[in-house]
Amino acid sequence: MSEADWGAQAQAWLDRLAQCSEPGPGVTRLPFSPEHRAALAVLTELMREAGLSVSLDAAGTLIGRCDGPPGAPALLMGSHQDSVCEGGGYDGIMGVVVCALAMMKLRADGFVPPFAVEVLAFADEEGVRFPTALMGPRVLADTFDMAALELRDGAGQALREAMAGFGLAPDALPGLKRDPAQVLGWIECHLEQGPVLEDEGLTLGVVTAISGIERHSVRLTGQAAHAGTVPMSLRRDALAAAAEIVLAVERVARESDGVLATVGMLELRPGVVNAVPGEVALTIEIRSPSDAVRAGAAEEITARVAEIATRRQIAHAITRSYAQPATPCDPSLRDLLSGAVHATTGRARLLPSGATHDTSAMADLCPVGMIFTACAGGISHHPAETVPMTALHDAVLAMAGAVTAIARRVGETAP
Repeated sequence: MSEADWGAQAQAWLDRLAQCSEPGPGVTRLPFSPEHRAALAVLTELMREAGLSVSLDAAGTLIGRCDGPPGAPALLMGSHQDSVCEGGGYDGIMGVVVCALAMMKLRADGFVPPFAVEVLAFADEEGVRFPTALMGPRVLADTFDMAALELRDGAGQALREAMAGFGLAPDALPGLKRDPAQVLGWIECHLEQGPVLEDEGLTLGVVTAISGIERHSVRLTGQAAHAGTVPMSLRRDALAAAAEIVLAVERVARESDGVLATVGMLELRPGVVNAVPGEVALTIEIRSPSDAVRAGAAEEITARVAEIATRRQIAHAITRSYAQPATPCDPSLRDLLSGAVHATTGRARLLPSGATHDTSAMADLCPVGMIFTACAGGISHHPAETVPMTALHDAVLAMAGAVTAIARRVGETAP
């Protein structure tokens, strides 16, 4: 097989996997479903063609393993198989395919790594069916809350029940935790889900960190009033204050390096055409690869909210409802991935991830790194999600190159 075929190979497998979906637009593949089982069958076939032994653990993670010397640690790589509802055919699953094909390429080249390699297809990263996420990596890192097994989906079925019905043993999850001393690291390949790489004409990039996230709930209380009788100068319009806050949030993010901030939800009362809005509830989400930068932006936004509300004579309350720290990628792995990407494409563009990935949970177990592929228009979680075949091709070569680079490093540091 010529190297020029790797992109086409990846696309052919992804086309097959996209058929493992509920009826309707795009791809809907939820964990512990018939569609999940169908995808496992296709991935098992791919992993075996790559020369990997295949098993399914108690969390529903499909594992394709290439054994190393006795007692040697393992390099873990892969991504997740599940999708959002009516999503695309690349998010998550592409990383599993690319990693399996990278192992196929190494086998064809006659390269045998001096450690074990496992390609992992996690069952549930998205958290769409059950109100939990990242179960597979959290189990490996021993950070999974077993109480989550009682969480229920929209049909009322508990996660425990769904897993048992899938032939799994949920009570065995604690036994899946890995010994960090036996794990070299984790590398994930994922589509960027944004437009930066495509805009710069690049197929691949290297992730520096997964952004931390915090969310704030804001409640503004003014005075509802008749829209036809209260002069503009005497109004205490909660929605007008909210509008000013939305623009202030945008301004803070634009003026801060590496900050993304969004007002994604807004509700108002009384919500009728002829009344001045008296109450508004809104959310503010702030993301940054630097926790310090994110905290600084949050502090400035909080001050702006207070200033706007006070000036407009609007009572306000702001509460932080969620916080997730940033996940820096391991500098050594980042450098090795950068070398592999540079060798493949001629440039290693560094960029943060604004979205959360399996990598963020794997960081509690071992050093982590990520490669991004370009995606058309930056579109993801949508039926139009597309990764160019050239990016798929380059991703296979770069992931194979990363494994060989890690092998060289292991050889250099061996006693």
